[in-house]
Amino acid sequence: MSRIVLLNGEFLDFADAKLSIMDRGFLFADGIYEVSAVLNGRTIDNAAHLARLDRSLKEIDIPNPYSVAEWVAFQNGLIERNGLTEGVVYIQVTRGAAEREFSYAEGLTPTVVMFTQVKNLLGSKLAVDGAKVITVPDLRWARRDIKSVALLPQVLAKQAAARAGAQEAWMVEDGVVTEGASSSAFIVTQDGALVTRPFTQTVLPGITRLAITALIAETGLRLDERTFTVDEAKAAQEAFFTSASTFVAPVATLDGTPIGTGKPGPVATKLREIYIRQALAE
Repeated sequence: MSRIVLLNGEFLDFADAKLSIMDRGFLFADGIYEVSAVLNGRTIDNAAHLARLDRSLKEIDIPNPYSVAEWVAFQNGLIERNGLTEGVVYIQVTRGAAEREFSYAEGLTPTVVMFTQVKNLLGSKLAVDGAKVITVPDLRWARRDIKSVALLPQVLAKQAAARAGAQEAWMVEDGVVTEGASSSAFIVTQDGALVTRPFTQTVLPGITRLAITALIAETGLRLDERTFTVDEAKAAQEAFFTSASTFVAPVATLDGTPIGTGKPGPVATKLREIYIRQALAE
C-alpha cells in the first residue's frame, strides 16, 4: 500500500506531495501543529486536540482553514486510506507561502499538511520498564502554551536524551521543572499527592494531561497543581509523563537517580490502564 498524505485538502501519494520553498513554515517556523493518537482505527481525545489547534492558530493570527467536521473527515480519510489501526495522525498548518519577509501580508492562504504514522502505543516498552529521563535547561520562547512548529530546543533536548541513553528530557527553568521535551511531567510525593505544573504560558496545555487529571479526580487521588524542583522529583515515590503518543509513561530514573523503586509505580500503572480502557471503549 502506498502512503497517502493530505496537502491543502487533497489526498495525494507521498511522492506527489510538494511544498513551496517560500512557505513560511519552512522559512520562519511560522505555523502550528497537532498530533492525535489512533487506537483501533479511531482517534483519541480528538475534540480537545482540534480545539487546541484552533486556539493555537488564533494566538498567532492564522485563520483556521477548515471546520471541525472537515478536520475530522480528513483525519478519518487518512486513517482509512493508510489502513492505520494504531499510531498517530499529524496536522501542521503554516501561514502559507510568500516572498521572504519577516512581516506578513494579510490574507495569505494557509498551508495544511497531514499524515499518519504507525506507532506501538499499547505495547510500549516504557510502560513495562519505565523511562530514563534527563534534565536540561529550558531554552524555549515565552509562549509555550502555543503548539508551535518552532521546536529546535526540543530537538536538542531529545538528542541530548538519546545520547545519554534516555527516552525523555525534562526542562528546568529557575530551579523547577517546566515539562518534558514532548510531554507533561508528574510526580507522586511521599504523602501520595500527584503534582504537576499549572497551565500558564510557561507550559503547553497537554491534552492527555487534561484527560489524566480528570481521571485523578474520578479515582479520588489528590492533585496539587504547582511547581516542583528536580530534587523533589528525585525524592518522589513515583514520577511519570503524559503525551498523545505515550499515554502515561512511568519514569524509572531521573539524571541516573532511581525514582522510588526504579520500576513503574502503582499510580502511573493504574492511570495508564484506566485511560487505555476508557479510550478503547469510546
